[in-house]
Amino acid sequence: MAKISRVSSIALGLYVILAMPGAATASTFLWKVLAPNGQALYLGGSWHALRTADYPLPSSFTRALDASTKLALEANPDEIRAADKSLVKAGQYPSGDSLKNHVDPRTYNYLSRVFALANVPPEKIARYRPWSIALMLQSPGRNGMSPSLGVEEFLVQRARAKSKKIVGLETAREHADIFSGLSDRESEALLLLTFIPPEDGSPDVSRLMSAWRNGDAESQWRVVHDGFRDFPSLGERILDTRNRKWIPKIENYIRSGDTYFVVVGAAHFGGPNGLLSLLRARGYKLEQL
Repeated sequence: MAKISRVSSIALGLYVILAMPGAATASTFLWKVLAPNGQALYLGGSWHALRTADYPLPSSFTRALDASTKLALEANPDEIRAADKSLVKAGQYPSGDSLKNHVDPRTYNYLSRVFALANVPPEKIARYRPWSIALMLQSPGRNGMSPSLGVEEFLVQRARAKSKKIVGLETAREHADIFSGLSDRESEALLLLTFIPPEDGSPDVSRLMSAWRNGDAESQWRVVHDGFRDFPSLGERILDTRNRKWIPKIENYIRSGDTYFVVVGAAHFGGPNGLLSLLRARGYKLEQL
């Protein structure tokens, strides 16, 4: 998630989601989830886009995948690719409509000035919905970050090479609806948050990377949660609601008899509504690896 902002660390994710090399640490962003009857799965946090310098990934990730029979991601990557064109279309206004009709005039004037500095004329952005513009601004590619180097892509390639089945916690439609289903106000808020720097002036990405490297789910969550402080409904939609929907599916994976490796954005793990708290509340034992 390339752009450093209060929300960019989350959205790609679609959008934000994590891995970074460094000195050996006691723990990584990976847990083994154990049911009382001994059934288990692996649960790992990711960055959806990384740099070449961020490799190799922690060896615990490859060990977890090799010990699993199936890989579960936020959404099946093949379904996501097939739905890409639909998402792009959903991010554009129909003929005769434009951005100016859906945001506060002050927001539109601000965006026009910002994009003019980059030699982008207003008519170039007028066709896009605010959430679509936000995703474009946050899209990987800057600072050498690329989804082709993300944690999921690395694991997908390894899983395919070992003929492991890949499934999604969400359908492609559910995944896309995280953004395409935003109201005008929520969509505008998401875009404006993209331009707001952290209050303490420190780069979100650096702090998030550090938290990931040290397996610190609570610090990871606090940084992301702070980004939604002024618009908590966005945090609820992007994180908490999805976490609650995923829990029954994760429990089914545990009961299935297969060993799953579930990999989702690292922002989903910490906090009172994070996956770790929700699983502990259901009686599962979590061992950090």
